[in-house]
Amino acid sequence: MPKSPDPNAEARVSAWPDLPWDDPRHPFHVEHMRMALDEAQAAFAEDEAPVGAIVVSQSRGIVGSAHNQREQLRDPTAHAEMIAITQAAQAVGSRRLDDCILYVTLEPCAMCAGAIVLARLPMVVFGCTDPKAGACVTLYKIASDERLNHRARIVSGVLAEPCSQILTEFFAGKRRLGKK
Repeated sequence: MPKSPDPNAEARVSAWPDLPWDDPRHPFHVEHMRMALDEAQAAFAEDEAPVGAIVVSQSRGIVGSAHNQREQLRDPTAHAEMIAITQAAQAVGSRRLDDCILYVTLEPCAMCAGAIVLARLPMVVFGCTDPKAGACVTLYKIASDERLNHRARIVSGVLAEPCSQILTEFFAGKRRLGKK
């Protein structure tokens, strides 16, 4: 069971139904995906692609929280996952995040999946798939590729509808304005 500095966490965990850890309906995953969706909302408000990410340490609680900032920072690598992973590494004092879980609203791309492997994240939980760039289950399976020296367990479909909806709304607005 993930540990948390929250004194009420154990009571909440014991009240959870007996769902397998890989079940996208697991309340622990839903709770943290809601936090990632809050980050996605912040990105939307900043006119960034609305993707949010949270890194949860099983011993320290939340150690990274970010949203896309590619436009704001003028940095093509400023994806929510990359920023949250960097924050988490700083918070735990190590490049190895082997007791952490990454929650992200959109399936990670190839760059982010590579960072997941390099950070030794044991689990990635995401909301909706990305048919154009998904690199965990859709187009590639980088984070779980058996040829690599580290593999992450993947849980997909956690709050998939709201995760997809915010992206659809954002890009529909961009199309109406004639922006790419």
